[in-house]
Amino acid sequence: MDDKFGKLAMELAQTELSGPLPRRWAHTQGVAQRAIEVRQALGVDAGLLLAAATLHDVGYAPRLAATGFHPLDGARFLRDEHGADKRLVRLVANHSFALLEAEERGLHEELAAEFPLPEEPLLVDALVYCDMTTTPDGDRTTAQDRVAEIRSRYGDDSVVGRFIRRAAPEIFASVERVEAALAAQPR
Repeated sequence: MDDKFGKLAMELAQTELSGPLPRRWAHTQGVAQRAIEVRQALGVDAGLLLAAATLHDVGYAPRLAATGFHPLDGARFLRDEHGADKRLVRLVANHSFALLEAEERGLHEELAAEFPLPEEPLLVDALVYCDMTTTPDGDRTTAQDRVAEIRSRYGDDSVVGRFIRRAAPEIFASVERVEAALAAQPR
């Protein structure tokens, strides 16, 4: 996957998100920027990381929200309407520990069967890092502040609140692994 696909991914995300969900579009742009900053240093598939970062929230687009669970809706859209790369679709479907949220929504088996977890741990961690160190407005933040913001926005008793409390230790561990990998890079 190359930067050409990254450009196509950006155009697709902009088309689906910028009009109906400008704040989600701002977040998406910030997540993509994080991917640009870290992709080479991590030694992962740079184009794939950029595309996944750019498209991770496309399932929030109102016209795509079939199940109301954006990782699943976005992955199906990319697969069914765009014939997207299988690795990309699996990353979008599983971004930021989506399987844990799928459990809360009664969609775990469906998500896991349709889109198995990618077998590229550093790439999965890199996407978590990009998503969870970016505010809803696209600015940089810490994973701790991002989790706190999500809990505050949705409430601890909501589906998302329960999910994020469960996922927080995994999110923090992913971010720590990426930060360690970045720190180990020669400057």
